[in-house]
Amino acid sequence: MAAELSMVVPSTGSPVVVELGPGTGSVTDAIAARLPAGGRHLAVEVDIDLVTHLRRTRPRVETLYGDASNLVVLLDSVGVDRVDAVVCALPWSLIGATKQREILDQIAGVIVPGGAVSALAYPHAQWLPGARGFRGALGGMFDEVVRGPVVWRNAPPAVVYTCRRSASRALSR
Repeated sequence: MAAELSMVVPSTGSPVVVELGPGTGSVTDAIAARLPAGGRHLAVEVDIDLVTHLRRTRPRVETLYGDASNLVVLLDSVGVDRVDAVVCALPWSLIGATKQREILDQIAGVIVPGGAVSALAYPHAQWLPGARGFRGALGGMFDEVVRGPVVWRNAPPAVVYTCRRSASRALSR
């Protein structure tokens, strides 16, 4: 699953990549493996214990303590105002529609035209209120939304949404 999520990370140039919900770091490692030497990897985590763990075990990643709904402010605090890719391993099915919209608005405020976002979702949770509106929210925010196949080897099985903004679309910020 980590490899599928990290496919939006550019493998050339000097991309800025933001990871939302890095947890213990399994997706973090996949991003690091794909990110070119000149790239910058920032991770936003709301759990202070996980922030401490990531800072100790993955010092090359700039781990920021905070909520993804404050992404623009968090990135401003480290001098970042645009990103090339966002990798989300947030529990979208457990997040209410209002909070989902806040987070997606923050992502839209920093992603460059032509940038990409990957988001993890769980098919077994598709009937939960948070999951029902998530696909529609993505469609309202991005020009292209592709739902990948179910990754059965993941526990629990999951899918990755890959979202892109057209190169001509202006930043909403």
